[in-house]
Amino acid sequence: MADITIIGYGNMARGIGTRAVAAGKSLQILGRDADKAAALAAELGGGTTSGTTAETPAGDIVVLALWLDAAKEVVAGYGDALAGKTVVDISNPVNTETFDSLVVPADSSAAQEIAKIARGDVVKAFNTTFAGTLVAGQVTGQPLDVFIAGDSAEAKARVAEFVSAAGLRPLDVGALRHARELEGIQLLVMGLSANPATSFNWDTALKLLQ
Repeated sequence: MADITIIGYGNMARGIGTRAVAAGKSLQILGRDADKAAALAAELGGGTTSGTTAETPAGDIVVLALWLDAAKEVVAGYGDALAGKTVVDISNPVNTETFDSLVVPADSSAAQEIAKIARGDVVKAFNTTFAGTLVAGQVTGQPLDVFIAGDSAEAKARVAEFVSAAGLRPLDVGALRHARELEGIQLLVMGLSANPATSFNWDTALKLLQ
C-alpha cells in the first residue's frame, strides 16, 4: 500500500511527488515506461516505489499527472480498480497552440469529463500550480494555494490533508462543477506565461491575500 500514487513521470509528477515526499507520504510512481517511472522514483527518494500502469495503483489518493486525453484513457483502463479511491485531476484542457480557449464543452470541465468514467471520487486540485513552484513549495516566500473542487467531502478532506502536510494551503471552492472556473482561471495564467511579450516564465502562483 501507499498513501499516494502518481500516474505519470513528467514535470508535474515531479513537482507533486516532491511535495508528497516532503509531507512524509509513502509514494508510488506509475507510467507506461517502467524505466522512466523508476528514474523519477529514484530522484524523489523517500522510499518511493515505481511500476507501470499495468499495475493497480496502491495509493488511497491517485493523482493523474497527465493531459486530459491520457488521463481519460488511464481511468477507463483501470475501471473498478479505482473504486473507493480519491482520483485527483490536475489537467488544464487548453488549446496549446493558441492558449486562448478550453477544449472541453462550455458546460463542463476536464474533471467532470473524467468523473463520467471514473469509479472513484474525482477531485480537482493542483491545476493552478506550476511544476517549478511545486518543487519549491512557494513563490517569493509565500506558500502555494491549492484550490480544491469535488462532490465528495471525504475525498476533498483527504486531498486537503495532503496539501497541508506538504506545506501548502488548501482552499475548498465547492462542488466539482467549479473545476470549470479553476480551469478557466488557469487558462488565463498559462496564456500570460506563453506570451513572449510578458516577463512570466511558468513561475507564478495564484494566491488569495487577506
